[in-house]
Amino acid sequence: MRKTDKKIENRIRSVLTEVCEDTLKGYDGFLWVTHTVNYSSFPQSLKIVCVFDTNQDRANFLAGEGQLNVSTTIQKAFDQIGIQLKNVDKQISYEHK
Repeated sequence: MRKTDKKIENRIRSVLTEVCEDTLKGYDGFLWVTHTVNYSSFPQSLKIVCVFDTNQDRANFLAGEGQLNVSTTIQKAFDQIGIQLKNVDKQISYEHK
């Protein structure tokens, strides 16, 4: 990993930590947020995964305004650090453990 990649990785982790802390407070069954990225095709390769305890928790989250709220929060947080998510619907997924 190049030095610039490490700096970007640290910014991503920082943003996702904040998003995780906020989301933990607001949604039952939410556990954590993680990501994967291939820096040779960044930012298109950035994938963010929100993980829920059960499939029912995930379903409840998706049935309400949760997905819209969290995806908007993630997008705004990345915008603030200069990372533009080009296709939020494909770059953020919601899964259960």
